[in-house]
Amino acid sequence: MPGGRLTQQERRQIALGVADGLAYAEIARRLDRPTSTITREVMRNGGPADYRADLAHRATERRTRRRGQAAPRGPQAPVQADGRDSEAVREYEDTFATLFMQQGLPKMTARVLAALYTTDAGSLTASALVQRLQVSPGSVSKAVTFLEGKGLIRRERDERRRERYVVDDDVWYQGMVASARAHAQLVETARQGVGILGPGTPAAIRLENIARFVDFVGESLIRAAEQAREVLYTKPEATSGDTGTAAPSPDRG
Repeated sequence: MPGGRLTQQERRQIALGVADGLAYAEIARRLDRPTSTITREVMRNGGPADYRADLAHRATERRTRRRGQAAPRGPQAPVQADGRDSEAVREYEDTFATLFMQQGLPKMTARVLAALYTTDAGSLTASALVQRLQVSPGSVSKAVTFLEGKGLIRRERDERRRERYVVDDDVWYQGMVASARAHAQLVETARQGVGILGPGTPAAIRLENIARFVDFVGESLIRAAEQAREVLYTKPEATSGDTGTAAPSPDRG
């Protein structure tokens, strides 16, 4: 399987495959690449509707130049202070952000959320996000406002009175519950339609079935979240390969 970055020719083949409506897995098979590589490439460069090979290639070259200026690389992969391979971490953040994009989040919002989830502290300041993502403060501000509105992050002040954006265990739980409860509005609206369209009519039966289904799933999700909440606060058991060394100190970027 070939390694390294995608070539311009490969990107043209990806563009042709997307235009032909091929699944990412099929495009990946033809290029002998992982499916995740193709998915990430398309989603970070406009999505299936707007992917253009030449634009994607130029964008990748610009990102590579910015990274090289920010952190000059030696003969080996760069290593962070905590011992992690910074290139591997960056690639993983891209993969995580792509997953969020596939679930409907805008690109910048997905990148901010992925950056927060992959810090040890689970929080970053606005300036740290700007530096980490190499974007404008306005882009970060818009993204965090969206995420806060969805209950996916929260704000707090640190000891230096700086505003930090936080993703922690409780935010994840509250976001799950809020999402489940949001279904209640769909249930209510569907049942209003039953009365308007007339009970027993095909349309009314369809709406009632939708309401029953969504209601059941929403309540089940809330119950499951309540029952599993303690998992979020349980420290994973040490594996056989654990040497007992202390965990790295939290990232306070």
